[in-house]
Amino acid sequence: MNARVRPSRSRRPSGFRRWLRPFVAPAVFDFWASRVNRLWTWERPLAQLVGRQRESSDAVTLLLRPNRHWHGFRAGQHVNLGIEVDGARVTRSYSLSQPPRADGLLAVTVKAMPGGKVSARLCEGVETGEIFELAPAFGDMTLPRTPEGEWLFLAGGSGITPLMAMIRALAADGMPVPLTLVYWSRRRDEFCFTDELRALATAHAGFTLHLVLTGEAAEAADEHEGRIDEALLSRLVDGLQTRRVMACGPGGFVEAARGLLEGRVRDFQAEAFTLPEAPVLDEGEVALTLNRSGRVLKVPRGQPLLNALEAQGIKPASGCRMGLCNTCACGQASGSVRHLPSGALVHEPSQALKLCIHGAATDLSIDL
Repeated sequence: MNARVRPSRSRRPSGFRRWLRPFVAPAVFDFWASRVNRLWTWERPLAQLVGRQRESSDAVTLLLRPNRHWHGFRAGQHVNLGIEVDGARVTRSYSLSQPPRADGLLAVTVKAMPGGKVSARLCEGVETGEIFELAPAFGDMTLPRTPEGEWLFLAGGSGITPLMAMIRALAADGMPVPLTLVYWSRRRDEFCFTDELRALATAHAGFTLHLVLTGEAAEAADEHEGRIDEALLSRLVDGLQTRRVMACGPGGFVEAARGLLEGRVRDFQAEAFTLPEAPVLDEGEVALTLNRSGRVLKVPRGQPLLNALEAQGIKPASGCRMGLCNTCACGQASGSVRHLPSGALVHEPSQALKLCIHGAATDLSIDL
């Protein structure tokens, strides 16, 4: 694998570009420059697909070459990719599954989701040479510059992808800290990176791998059966109370891990790829005023504002749909909202809310 390199620093525009900026329309420059090289833009980050690799029965890794406006990332972070689907530009968030590479390429692993048009296109429908829009990397669940102590990674399904980037980063440094990975999947053919993970476990005495199946019987020595619970974790992982834990996966999986371990281990961090199922706390409809356009809509309580807007043909910018990337953040001018993951009511106006994880609790006006 490629050796790790430091993420590139943000580049300041050259003196010539700073001087020229008042006289150049970036969209016009991008239009004509793309006729020469599809990655040339005035300041917009883009990436081109240069390769792909099958990782499991339902996941592929895309290798992307970014242009010079991409400013780097840390292992464990995510990126918003913009691509055209059925004639419309759509943005979704995906994890970078390798640490920064010496050749500058980005590795993004995508799992095909049932009924997901974007993931289906990325897994099966994109061709080498296709261009993606890039947004700055985001995400706080990253390794410290100098890891210490004993670590435990818990991965559910596609939650393996950001953790895999960190495992590869640690392996490139000779696995400087003890690390145990417990990785759940429904079926064996849905595990990603299995051969590489097993090779790393063989090569590094400090790395322990446990593959846990929830829909098939265990066969190999490193395979187990069952869902995440206290008995399984206690059986597979020694010294839980001393571990630094990172958990990533579906919302229900992450909440189960949090309930089992938070406050009982040395440190606990988690990211969920889907919102945990929660009861609808409010019923009925409220008036939603969009301040910029003056439109007034009727939207249901207890539903993400992003979903409610999309249902009425309004498509605000969005990315992760999990409250992580801030792409859908906008101002709350008046009214009250509910933070859907926690159920907490937020009454303060003049603050930013995230359309994907907040729902209207009262008549509401937002800066959209």
